[in-house]
Amino acid sequence: MKIALASSEIFPFAKTGGLADVAGALGKYLSKQKIDIRMFTPLYSATDFSVSTFYPVDFLQDMEMWFADRKIVYSVHTAKLPDSNTDVYFISCPELYNRWSIYTEDPDEFLRFAVLNRATLEICQRMGWAPDIIHCNDWQTALIPLYLKTTYKWDTLFKNTRTVLSIHNIGYQGLFSTYIIGALGFQDYLHLLDSYDLKSNLFNFLKLGVIHADWLSTVSKTYAHEIQTAEYGAGMEAMLSYRKYILTGIVNGVDYDEWDPQTDKYIPFKFSLKAPSGKQKNKKYLLEKIGFQYDEKTPLIGVVSRLVEQKGFDLIIAVLENIINYNDVQFVILGSGHHRYEQFFQYMADKYPNKLAFFTGYKNELSHLIEAGSDMFLMPSRYEPCGLNQIYSLKYGTIPIVRKTGGLADTVELYQWETQTGTGFVFEDYSEQGLEWALNYAIETFSYPEAWNKIVKNAMSMNYSWTIQVKEYIKMYKNILK
Repeated sequence: MKIALASSEIFPFAKTGGLADVAGALGKYLSKQKIDIRMFTPLYSATDFSVSTFYPVDFLQDMEMWFADRKIVYSVHTAKLPDSNTDVYFISCPELYNRWSIYTEDPDEFLRFAVLNRATLEICQRMGWAPDIIHCNDWQTALIPLYLKTTYKWDTLFKNTRTVLSIHNIGYQGLFSTYIIGALGFQDYLHLLDSYDLKSNLFNFLKLGVIHADWLSTVSKTYAHEIQTAEYGAGMEAMLSYRKYILTGIVNGVDYDEWDPQTDKYIPFKFSLKAPSGKQKNKKYLLEKIGFQYDEKTPLIGVVSRLVEQKGFDLIIAVLENIINYNDVQFVILGSGHHRYEQFFQYMADKYPNKLAFFTGYKNELSHLIEAGSDMFLMPSRYEPCGLNQIYSLKYGTIPIVRKTGGLADTVELYQWETQTGTGFVFEDYSEQGLEWALNYAIETFSYPEAWNKIVKNAMSMNYSWTIQVKEYIKMYKNILK
């Protein structure tokens, strides 16, 4: 089986969120299944060159691509995905990808990723390599199915190629004005575009992928159902409901080579389900590192997140001071995003210097230490296609406090006192009352060591390894080829 995987970010080369983790893990674990997987992504100024050795591909240099009257010149470098035999092809085009950020609001943002779509196909052409499946990810690569039906329809190399589009977050769709249609080369194919969008002067990358891909997938079973509803479908619910028979939900796996407390290179004390004592040592180390007093009986609640509305920070703001004032509890928060959230957490850290610590940005070592040293992990998301931190938390015995949505609903089960089953604390309604209930339930349960040890064991026994989840992707690929 030959798989081409196109993604705007791939861990560990470039990352802004979970998309990079999923793409990197798929590339790694598919190659372990002896599948010929080749990956395609831009070469950003932010690309990390230290994680692998990069080579220019001699027959893929100074190639020309035309968009209306604009000529784009690009070259290709390749590197091995770490810990795998997978070749990653990097599209080098400094005028498009040497920017301050991986994603921008620049006027040519549409062009930056249209080049990724077309370059993926043109590199396959130059290699004479016919993929059985092209796996597209999110809006940035969602035009590939349409390009196969238009600009590249003439090439019999792709005669038997099928496409799958994975929706990692339907909230990001790649919306632009219809003025870009000519630049992208679709002026003669208006009948293949969405008529409603054309009337509304909209060009939607993701929607066109949903229309033209041979198969659709998303990152959890619950999210696959949610995006067919008006509440979560972001305007595409009718179309997704219409195509529900070729929509597959697969929960993201976790790369336990990177996230396992037995081997984690970022934490000072290793531990496991059978040898759990390192958990408390990491907690003590973390608290001392951030200047807090260590007390085994005081629960430490961790947060590692983008500070955006989707992640439920409006709810956290509403209940946080109550929780701090009425409970013996500590918080450590790592993240960046909307200025008002950053301001609020800095204000709370100043007001409660012994109870709340706040760190801006993303610090990989600190994120691992928070997972290892915290007793609980807070993720009250408004919606969450899959989520990874709650799965990391399970492995580290850091009990998730989550809202029942998307992948959170698929991976965290409410703890039941009567049966001592469950792996976390789950609330249903997106409300202040729901979050406050879950936090108080978790804090109360923590005060009973026997019950807490049971829930920790339940959590650490869960297995969301990519070794297991990658088989679901292979099963989907085989269904597509049938």
